[in-house]
Amino acid sequence: MSTSTEAAAGTAPAAAATREAPTSAASTSATPTSEAPAPEAPVTGPASLPGDYASLRAHFQPHFDRIAAGALARELERDLPFAEVRALDEAGFGTLRVPTEHGGPGASIETFTRLLIDLAEADSNIAHLYRSHAGFVEALRFQPEHIQRAWYPRVLAGQTVGNASTEKAGNRLGTLNTVLTRTASGWQLTGEKFYSTATIFCDWTRVSASVAGEDGRCFAAVATDAPGVHVADDWDGFGQKLTGTGTTTFDQVAVDDDAVFERVVGTVEAIHEAAFFQLVLLAVLAGIARAARRDAAATIAGRTRTFNTGLGLPFREDPLIQEATGRIAAKAYSAEATVLHTARVLDDGIAAAIAAGADGPDHAVPAPEAVHASEVAVEHAQITVPELALGAAQDLFLTVGASATSTSKGLDRHWRNAQTVATHNPIAFRARAIGDYWINGTLPEGLNAIGDAVSKTDAASAHGTTPAGAVHGQPTTASAAETSGPGAGA
Repeated sequence: MSTSTEAAAGTAPAAAATREAPTSAASTSATPTSEAPAPEAPVTGPASLPGDYASLRAHFQPHFDRIAAGALARELERDLPFAEVRALDEAGFGTLRVPTEHGGPGASIETFTRLLIDLAEADSNIAHLYRSHAGFVEALRFQPEHIQRAWYPRVLAGQTVGNASTEKAGNRLGTLNTVLTRTASGWQLTGEKFYSTATIFCDWTRVSASVAGEDGRCFAAVATDAPGVHVADDWDGFGQKLTGTGTTTFDQVAVDDDAVFERVVGTVEAIHEAAFFQLVLLAVLAGIARAARRDAAATIAGRTRTFNTGLGLPFREDPLIQEATGRIAAKAYSAEATVLHTARVLDDGIAAAIAAGADGPDHAVPAPEAVHASEVAVEHAQITVPELALGAAQDLFLTVGASATSTSKGLDRHWRNAQTVATHNPIAFRARAIGDYWINGTLPEGLNAIGDAVSKTDAASAHGTTPAGAVHGQPTTASAAETSGPGAGA
């Protein structure tokens, strides 16, 4: 893998872009008690992992503890978590949703989501970067048998798959400039992707592409160290800085036949994976809210100073501070409860899809109502959970003094991370879609790819008609229905 590790403007130099990067040293000088150094986690493989939450949490908790212990130091130093991700891969975190009939634990979506929330509380960056791989594994159950035979063993061996879907600019909404072309020697991929979350940590990346001479899109999985692949660590967002969300370019990259995946809009696979992809973001937000609750309680419990305008009590005994902490806790609780309920709806959808034969030889069965219910449930949660997580992170500062704004404490990272995750799915678009659903029974619908919108006036001019709503030649914006849907979001 050819990599570029130039630091983004205003940040410290990035860690070397290699999966063999050294583990970051944990810093304890300015951390709450919850980020004290944790004991080394025993590294065990994924073989014979259980499928229930209690057993899996016991297996992964030492890793989560170690990840939490180093989270602040990694944030302050912009140290990409190569070692932490590698340890989780070796422990089998990437295999959780592999079905039992294919040799995996077969954990339910609810169980996986609970573990993801636990991980996001420890470090939201690491939970977020598993989104790409988890979505890939989720889609495998709907792929033809020869593709499953090729890919499930790789996943069980600890290999992971990143994401390279969104293009920064220049592609029209619903289209892609990255192209997969059939040549005399096989498939060839060329293009550039931004927001390539997790790719820098992974063995493979799944690339959305148009097929030369055809409509629609497909996916192609390519090795991150293949000739012609270049992964850059150039993400400069103010939150989720360590997710490896940078630019990846593909220059005539060879793609195997069993690494090309069709994507048909409206199928069970397309609907379910889109909802699942957004559920992962919701789980990350719930974990951030829990981290805000954790740090608020830990900071207050250890604080001895108070203000001359207060009651003169230690913060931990002050009823106003207790109330503010209680409100943070309630927001974290509500966010987690909403996400877990949504996960159960997705479990019901998968069960209905399997009962209908969507994971059998004929993958093109009509989507059962329960699968559409998954999509609707996620859209509801995307309106409320971001506000709850952002509120918990913001209210953290109601419980502390000005000393809490010290960059060495990193308490602002929870708000920055929550805001960054929340921007993946504009709440206004989600709320409109859900309103349309309840008023008119319209199911949420998205397009194949994010891109440059075309106004109704421009579209009508191209067809020689006048759009409804256009006044005196003024353009009207693309409707929210054209830019929403569970497939949206980088």
